[in-house]
Amino acid sequence: MAKDDASRLGELLVKEQLITPLQLQRALASQRASGGRLGHELTRLGYIEENELTGFLSKQYGVPSINLREVEIDPEVLKLVPKELVTRHQVIPVNRSGNVLIVAMADPSNIFAIDDLKFYTKLQVDPVVASEQAIADAIEKYYSSNVSFDEVMMDFEAEDEEFEFEDDVEEDLNVLDLEKSAGDAPVVKLVNLILLDAIRKNASDIHVEPYEKQLRIRYRIDGVLYEVMKPPIKLKHAITSRLKIMSNLDIAERRLPQDGRIKMKLGRGKEMDFRVSVCPTLWGEKVVLRLLDKSNLQLDMTKLGFEEQVLAAFKEQIYKPYGMILITGPTGSGKTTTLYSTLSELNKSTTNICTAEDPIEFNLFGINQVQMHDDIGLNFAAALRSFLRQDPDIIMVGEIRDFETAEIAVKAALTGHLVLSTLHTNDAPSSVSRLLNMGIEPFLVASSVNLIGAQRLVRRLCNDCKEPIEVPPNVLIEMGVPPEEVGNYHVMRANGCRTCNNTGYKGRIAVYEIMVMTEELREFVLNGASTLELKREAIRQGMKTLRMSALTKLANGETSMEEVVRATAPD
Repeated sequence: MAKDDASRLGELLVKEQLITPLQLQRALASQRASGGRLGHELTRLGYIEENELTGFLSKQYGVPSINLREVEIDPEVLKLVPKELVTRHQVIPVNRSGNVLIVAMADPSNIFAIDDLKFYTKLQVDPVVASEQAIADAIEKYYSSNVSFDEVMMDFEAEDEEFEFEDDVEEDLNVLDLEKSAGDAPVVKLVNLILLDAIRKNASDIHVEPYEKQLRIRYRIDGVLYEVMKPPIKLKHAITSRLKIMSNLDIAERRLPQDGRIKMKLGRGKEMDFRVSVCPTLWGEKVVLRLLDKSNLQLDMTKLGFEEQVLAAFKEQIYKPYGMILITGPTGSGKTTTLYSTLSELNKSTTNICTAEDPIEFNLFGINQVQMHDDIGLNFAAALRSFLRQDPDIIMVGEIRDFETAEIAVKAALTGHLVLSTLHTNDAPSSVSRLLNMGIEPFLVASSVNLIGAQRLVRRLCNDCKEPIEVPPNVLIEMGVPPEEVGNYHVMRANGCRTCNNTGYKGRIAVYEIMVMTEELREFVLNGASTLELKREAIRQGMKTLRMSALTKLANGETSMEEVVRATAPD
């Protein structure tokens, strides 16, 4: 969508009071950074629902709207328009009636697309409106490569000798052998298929693991690892070398860990980043790829999993002019997403925001992001010192790992700056002990910290197949449900269907433990209270623990009992 078209659409949405001027400003900034379409950015940021947007566009263009997710398209209709054409114009053929072809479009005023379709199909084209995301999903569903792993593996049959690397001559492999094997068409096809299949299944990580007798490929989907295939062990060097070449890594170095990055263009301006980590193990190099999809980054705080009261308390603290906000939790618990959504909330043209990250996972327009390089002395502490000379309003430091970083962060929080950071602790109250153990004085912790939040991710039940179950009251009470509230619980279980790849779960949602540092809690810290005493006082003041937050999701039918037990410890 051209810039003026995007602005016009935005102005019309503001005029109809479907979005606010500030939301339009943020969506346009995000659109400029991503190169996508305004409608997609508005729905991705949560400013407008897809059906609201398509309803508005339908009225605006005077054509019917369609929900592609509720329609199964005839394969014969799909054959009328090639993939190249639907991808170029982001359209999808829906139905044919005589010499009329009905086509779903995000922009029915695009006469170039309509003329192209008329010329190719020799049919009259009638447009209907659908959301950009629904069209992209439909193209992925109906036009994506249907090549299976089995078909790709058959390509290796004829070239069996090419990949015969015996373990006893492993050290004699030279770079030319590795480059040749990595460049062979079947290997390239297999690696591309692994990457595309992971994207299609919404995986967050890909694990390529060599063992003595077998090679295993696993995807992490919604926080859980699933095995997807076992290529022949003889392919381990070829696959690893191909991934290294794509990541610009040294294929001759197989004794030291290496880190790299792969950028994949998926068409229509969409890009997928893979963060690649190679680590030598007993039987060869293990490769782990982290998928970073900017289009899936959730920046709307109301969609993260906060309960209404907890979100209100969180927002009150992040809008304070100075102090420290700490988010804690293990790796992969969504801390980065929470911090990015917080920064997005605070990102105004009147505010200077600086971040020190290792690594920078997503680029955010209007925020000054700095990548750490320990090898040249650019660590969190050095970056923080530099930020304080850059006239900042808000500082985000990826992680407080040591006394030096903690000391500078505390000083920044006490001298008129809002500081956001993360820690690795089990819950919110134990973060105080962690700072004290690093060497920060109790009076500095008490006066600098505004809020500590702990979080975990639980899998969300698939809406298409979840079903209610009867649970004995004593089981719920043992999990931590107050006896008087047992009757309010509508417990659902995972079933499994095609929508969720038979896992019973689709997506994840965060559970939060938000501890606001009240005057009473500051007194407790100054008096050397233990973690347990801090926790009891915070609960007395109304703090919901991680288990309590997870039980709320269980009561609402959003997650299962198994997920509550897996992700949170009893209080």
